[in-house]
Amino acid sequence: MADVQTSVRTRTRRRLARAIAAVTAGAALIASVGLAIANASAQTDDLQAAQAWNLVWSDEFNGSAGQLPSTQNWRFDLGNSYPGGPANWGTGEIASHTNNPANVSLDGAGNLKITALRDGAGAWTSARIETQRADFKAPSGGVLAIEGRLQLPQVSGNAALGYWPAFWALGSPFRGNYWNWPGIGEYDIMENVNGLSTVHGVLHCGVAPGGPCNEFNGLGATTQCGGTCHTGFHTYRFEWDDSGASGQLRWYADGQLFHTVNESALPADTWASMTNHAGYFVLLNLAMGGAFPDGVAGFSTPTAATQPGASMLVDYVRVYTAAGSGEPTGEPTTTPGGGGNRDAYAAIEATSFNASSTGLPSSGGAIGPLGNGDWVRYDDVAFGSTAPLDFMARVASGAAGGVSGLVEVRIDSRTATPIGSFALANTGGWTSWQNIPGNVSSVTGTHDVFLTFTSGQPQDFVSVDQFYFRR
Repeated sequence: MADVQTSVRTRTRRRLARAIAAVTAGAALIASVGLAIANASAQTDDLQAAQAWNLVWSDEFNGSAGQLPSTQNWRFDLGNSYPGGPANWGTGEIASHTNNPANVSLDGAGNLKITALRDGAGAWTSARIETQRADFKAPSGGVLAIEGRLQLPQVSGNAALGYWPAFWALGSPFRGNYWNWPGIGEYDIMENVNGLSTVHGVLHCGVAPGGPCNEFNGLGATTQCGGTCHTGFHTYRFEWDDSGASGQLRWYADGQLFHTVNESALPADTWASMTNHAGYFVLLNLAMGGAFPDGVAGFSTPTAATQPGASMLVDYVRVYTAAGSGEPTGEPTTTPGGGGNRDAYAAIEATSFNASSTGLPSSGGAIGPLGNGDWVRYDDVAFGSTAPLDFMARVASGAAGGVSGLVEVRIDSRTATPIGSFALANTGGWTSWQNIPGNVSSVTGTHDVFLTFTSGQPQDFVSVDQFYFRR
């Protein structure tokens, strides 16, 4: 306990020094508001500091169908428990995990595929993998982001009873001990049970049962991904922010902030125990049965009606770090009003376009509302010699129900095939901003970048504030 107390005091002095410096400089501090399920307007991502994000690890799951995931990146958890650890992985799940390509392999289309199977005797098998690295943590005074794009098993109703896909992270001291949970910390970035349309973001910490994280339930929140999380791919992201006077944990689905836990909501020793170690490793698994799906269903799962053969698909897993909001690594090179090279990896103000469709509206530093056929052009955007992995745009929509459209990126011509896009519907209003990611295909060098807007309805569906690319 003495070491923890010393660490807490050191951390408090460091944060106090940062806070005093920030106030002196006139910087805005992140307020400690206790445990909250925050809405999108509270999102603290700042695209002005986009150039500070650095990709520190990723797996894009490219390879031939049937190939196992890279053992340089991942290790397989086999059987029903860690050696010497709790039975059934400590969750009550019943599937035995394997490294059989039938349970875990690449699909040949850029995805990892984890499949739950049942044999003729009724025994279930599935898979669980975790990163070789176990040192993912927020840099001092900075931010850690863990992000994945996943599709849930496409099964619902009675056929889905017992399915429990998850994307999560565990504190590194768990390796080799297996009995120090939940004190070492667990960040459930995405959990789904029984084929329901919702996903959950949960923090596990402290002691069990009970404690400051209400174990065994944890501190959690739920989202429907803007409608349902059960169809198509969705992007899930967790951020551990150490850049302010007090730490903060944030959970996102498709760029929408849906859960926040502030350091001030937890005892100092609890926060220290889950943050003052080497870091975290990331896990992907598809469990069958166990405490969570059983508790939601009200009975034991899976059942005879549960359909085997459904899969969780993972397009990518990426880990980023960034300097703190008070410690930027540089200024964006965007030139307002155009002219000169623009850095693709720095925030580009939407109003700085060089050309646009006729009568393009703008208001309050953003462009929009925009609809089908609208476009804007940004000249001389420099991507360098390394292609981006995706792009991020800060957008809002006050579109009527049922009205949606695509925000597209095109290179050198507004009629060229889009290299990337994302769909958008109502975000809660024309000033209810969200940061939405979209994958992009390979592009290097310097190009004119077009944002184009496509919809099957004539009504406006989007306003754009800023955008940038990530690598």
